[in-house]
Amino acid sequence: MPVFNQLRFTRQCLESLTQDGIPLGDVVVVDNASTDGTREFLAEMNGLRVISNEVNRGCSVAWNQGVEMAMASGADWIVVINNDVIVARGFMDGLLRFAGSSGSDIVHPATGEGGMDYDFPVFAAEFVEKMGHLFRSDDGGGDCFMVRRIVFEKIGLFDTTFGLAGFEDVDFFRRARRAGFRRATTGKAYLHHFGSVTQKSVKASLGMAKRTGLASQAAYRKKHALNWLRRRIERYRERVRIAACVRNESRDTGFTLRMRRSEGRWNLG
Repeated sequence: MPVFNQLRFTRQCLESLTQDGIPLGDVVVVDNASTDGTREFLAEMNGLRVISNEVNRGCSVAWNQGVEMAMASGADWIVVINNDVIVARGFMDGLLRFAGSSGSDIVHPATGEGGMDYDFPVFAAEFVEKMGHLFRSDDGGGDCFMVRRIVFEKIGLFDTTFGLAGFEDVDFFRRARRAGFRRATTGKAYLHHFGSVTQKSVKASLGMAKRTGLASQAAYRKKHALNWLRRRIERYRERVRIAACVRNESRDTGFTLRMRRSEGRWNLG
């Protein structure tokens, strides 16, 4: 878990993990030179494994530091997670059960994103009960995903050349797909994602405009030879795929595996 300031989100994320039965000794937090009391808070968490960087080294470097520590301790599965999320009860069990039954190598939980204006524990339990049988192949975001150890061993860690934050996740997923690994989002696990909290904090600390990117889109496109035509084709195929997922998932349940909360209602996506 990479963190940069935003102590409130880090605290509640860690609380949700422990409430799901995940020992702090299994969690690695990488602090990218926080200045808001985060470092002191982490130092007081007994058993928590903490890596403290003297400067903000960015998301991909922090992810790699955490993955390397987890692999060194013998972990067969590594969960990459941002601090601006809250996981529901049964989260870890749901990811592992789906991975075991599907043979997936990278597994994402279902996600609700936006403001927390609903009863999270009650909704999450109802959601998993209704949506637990559903999944999306080759799908998922970078806010949280569980990776089989062999994926890192075969394709390597996250690319650190794009910038402070951005494209390291989609680059990793693209490389994993090319290597023949399977990825999916499951309805057996659910989390709430507040959305880009750390990126906003980093931009504010650097005096950057909100719309300014923290990573080089051009570098990512060049690496994967994503010219204008190829990007256009991929975007069209993605729109068609997502539309089909939304229809199939919402037909009987009224929900989808990825949703956004706005003005007290869910937008399906």
